Amino acid sequence: MMITYEWRGGFDNAEVNALHAEGFNHRALEVDWLTRVQRHSLGWVCARDNDDLVGFVNVVWDGGAHAFVLDTVVAGSHRRSGIGAELVAEAARQAREAGCDWLHVDFEDDLRPFYFDACGFKPTAAGLIAL
Repeated sequence: MMITYEWRGGFDNAEVNALHAEGFNHRALEVDWLTRVQRHSLGWVCARDNDDLVGFVNVVWDGGAHAFVLDTVVAGSHRRSGIGAELVAEAARQAREAGCDWLHVDFEDDLRPFYFDACGFKPTAAGLIAL
């Protein structure tokens, strides 16, 4: 398995939709990911095993000091191999290079070991309003 990581890597919507559906356990949607990330994101990282998209993370930002990790996902066949942590590490490198001071993430409790232990995030107080 030779995994490559590419900042602002090329992808087609169908492959991200399929990966997202598998990773977040929902039916495949027809989201226009390319338009979404080009409009709202600092960038994104694609992980590929040869030509297959096996990982993806979106990095949105406020245009200044804060970047946010969203939609971190790895194909089921490639989980627990370090791909997710490397996706986040590349996102952090690129956000830092863009001049961001902070990289934020929110997640469900079962992902605490991944984000805190594997990725190096620190716990903080935060708030959330369900809309």
